[in-house]
Amino acid sequence: MTITPLEITAPSVEEAITAGLNQLNLSRAAVKIEILDEGSKGLFGLGSREALIRLIPLERTPSTGEHQPGHSAADHAPVVLPEILEPEEEEPAEEDGIEAPSALQDEDEEDDSLLTITRETVAELIQKMHVDAEVTARYQEQEDERRNRPSILIEVNGDDLSILIGRQAETLNALQYITRLIVSKEINKGVDLEVDVQGYRARRAEQLRRIANQMADQAVRTGKRQYLEPMPPDDRRLIHIALRNHPKVYTESMGEGSRRKVTILPK
Repeated sequence: MTITPLEITAPSVEEAITAGLNQLNLSRAAVKIEILDEGSKGLFGLGSREALIRLIPLERTPSTGEHQPGHSAADHAPVVLPEILEPEEEEPAEEDGIEAPSALQDEDEEDDSLLTITRETVAELIQKMHVDAEVTARYQEQEDERRNRPSILIEVNGDDLSILIGRQAETLNALQYITRLIVSKEINKGVDLEVDVQGYRARRAEQLRRIANQMADQAVRTGKRQYLEPMPPDDRRLIHIALRNHPKVYTESMGEGSRRKVTILPK
């Protein structure tokens, strides 16, 4: 019997395996799998490369069940790659009334996957900038309760990362914007995320809250509108949120482009 290997390309290794098995009409146990290229997602959609695998059908013994002379069953066992092929899970036994994993487990896995995608995206971006840093990702509470989707905080820590912040956080805001675009494209839906470098945003948020309260007190005391300096959108949003429930003042934004600022008015 002539064994003809089949090479398959697909966006991921797992997709290539599935496509190849469907084409051969074989199960995983009936083939040997060789990963020729794991592929790459590239950066900003550029330089992406599909995964390439080779499927080699294993020789089948005669239907009588007798082994061919000189060969044992072990000679025809598939080569299992631990990172790709996993043993089939046994049906979990119920113990003490504990039920098998439900849809909540699937949701947890999806959440973990989103955190992984986000963290790896930021890590790849800063690597392209030749910056050595540690990147972590976790879910955080929304400061704006009107947003009903989860928010992710990506923290970047290391030595002397001021290059990732830039003047008035311009570099940091650009990194955050690009990360949001890439992750949203990857998961095919919008995502709320915040990139922070060495706690810069946390310190800035606290500073803005103090400024907002001080200026609100001044607006109440003088009875006059108070003008803050021009700020980027994220900073203006923090001012609005800080004073949203203030009993004696309200906020408005005015100006255009980089000159746009928040004003605080007494009620």
